[in-house]
Amino acid sequence: MVKETKSGRGPARGGGRSLSVRVRTAKGRKSGSTRWLQRQLNDPYVEEAKRQGYRSRAAFKLAEIDDKHNILQPGMTVLDLGAAPGGWSQVAASRVRAGNGTGRVIAADISEMEPIPGVEVLLLDMSDTGAPERLTLVLGDAKADVVLSDMAASATGHKPTDHLRIVALVEAALDLARQALAPRGSFLAKVLQGGGGSELMMRLKKDFAKVRHVKPKASRADSAETYVLATGFRGGGGAMQDT
Repeated sequence: MVKETKSGRGPARGGGRSLSVRVRTAKGRKSGSTRWLQRQLNDPYVEEAKRQGYRSRAAFKLAEIDDKHNILQPGMTVLDLGAAPGGWSQVAASRVRAGNGTGRVIAADISEMEPIPGVEVLLLDMSDTGAPERLTLVLGDAKADVVLSDMAASATGHKPTDHLRIVALVEAALDLARQALAPRGSFLAKVLQGGGGSELMMRLKKDFAKVRHVKPKASRADSAETYVLATGFRGGGGAMQDT
């Protein structure tokens, strides 16, 4: 099981100053790739993820959100959509105590994932019409307490298109959540800055008691990503309330 630091699960703020790593543009490598590589090499969350045994820096995003909003508790059942490479699943498994069978984590992704102790891993395309049925079968008679979605579409560089693509993924995750969540359950999904679109937000406010946007410090400042957190699932019923 991965150990978590005590305060916020993020990089430790030591007194020393780390040296910045500069990456030269190699022959055949695009300048954008060089910038990405340099950013990775100088990202304290990437270094800390390696130190703590997390598969990605994204683990700190979920840890930070949960530290503040307490959506993960021992004994819960969690669905993690778009889970690869598994950073969120590692955090979820630790906090619901899936490793000893107290809680349960089901991780699904279109890409293959290496096994994670205490996590049930599924190779699944959420755009497949049979995906919700397969996940429902895996759940059995149980309901999920939390549905997580860190799914992201490949960027085209055209902001309106990218926005529509990620909204479509969030809507697919929400469709599943409406079937799989237990009453008072929670839904957390990645969107882009500017929100998830008015229609999506209306759906969320109808189905959940509280809806808010959250951007953890572990999200890069120059990233357009943010997250929508909906809590208090009504089971598909109830009058809509503003938040």
